[in-house]
Amino acid sequence: MQTTSNILMIRPVAFGFNEQTAGNNAFQNRDAEQADVQQKALQEFDNFVQLLRDNGVNVIVVNDTIQPHTPDSIFPNNWVSFHADGSVYLYPMQAENRRLERREDIIRDLQEDFKIEHITDLSRFEAENKFLEATGSMVLDRDNKIAYACLSPRTDEDVLRTFCEQAGYKPVLFNAFDANGQAIYHTNVLMAVATRYVVICLDTITDDEQLEAVIDAIESSGKEIINITPDQMNHFAGNMLEVQNQAGESLIVMSASAWNSLDDEQREILSSYSKPLYADISTIETNGGGSARCMMAEVHLPRNS
Repeated sequence: MQTTSNILMIRPVAFGFNEQTAGNNAFQNRDAEQADVQQKALQEFDNFVQLLRDNGVNVIVVNDTIQPHTPDSIFPNNWVSFHADGSVYLYPMQAENRRLERREDIIRDLQEDFKIEHITDLSRFEAENKFLEATGSMVLDRDNKIAYACLSPRTDEDVLRTFCEQAGYKPVLFNAFDANGQAIYHTNVLMAVATRYVVICLDTITDDEQLEAVIDAIESSGKEIINITPDQMNHFAGNMLEVQNQAGESLIVMSASAWNSLDDEQREILSSYSKPLYADISTIETNGGGSARCMMAEVHLPRNS
C-alpha cells in the first residue's frame, strides 16, 4: 500500500542551522537567535506529533542524542526507508554530519514490533562521492513501483539505479530548477505521491521531454495531478505526505505554511481525497530547509504476529 499509519520521528536535542547542507539547500535561512531555535523547534515537533496522534496515527518517537552533534536529525526520511517486504535501506548522505544520523539502535528497537528481513546498506557510495538521500531524493509510488527523482548534488543516478534494481522500482529521472536556476536539492520538496493523486510543481521541470515523461508516468498510474506554483513550492506545498490513521482513513499531512499557500480549488481537491492535517513548523522549515514530509519516516514493515 502507498500509505501506512506507522511513522518514525526523531525528537531533536540540538536542532539548528546546518552549515554543511546550506550550500545546495536554497530553503535554509538562519535565524539570528540560534539559542532559541532548539526550544522553538522542540515545541513545534511535540505539537506536530500530538496532532498526528490525535488523528489516529501511530507515531514512534525516538529521542536524538547529544553526541554526536546532528542538527538535522529531525529529518529521518533522508537516511532510511522501510518497505512492506521487510526490507530496510540505508542511504549515502552528502553532509558528513548527516551521516552520523544513521542509528542501528533505532532499527534494532523497531524489530520488537516489526519484521525486518533484510538490510541493504548503500552508504558505501559515500566513498565515491555519490549520494541518494532516501525519500528526500526519491518520491516513491509504492503501489506502482515508480521512483521519481530529480538529479542534484544529493541525488546520483548510479545510486538511484542501484536502489531501483534491488527494490524492484522503475526510475523516472528528471532535472528540476528553482526560479534562480539552482537545481532543487530534494525531489520531495517539489512533489508528493499519494494513493489517488500527485501534488507536483510542473514548472520546475524545464526540459519538455522530461516533463512529458513525468506527466505520462503519473497519468499512466491513474493518479490525478494537482499542480502547484513555484511560490507554493517555496512554502513547502510540495512537501506533503499521505498517511493513514489506524481506522484506515487517508490523511494528507503538511505544514501550516504549505496549507496557507494553497488556493481554494487546490484545498477542495485535496480534501475530496484526504483529510488535511497541518501544523506550524516555521522554525524547523526556516532553519532546516525541510518541512512536514521530511520529518516523517514511514514504517511500511510488516508487524510481528
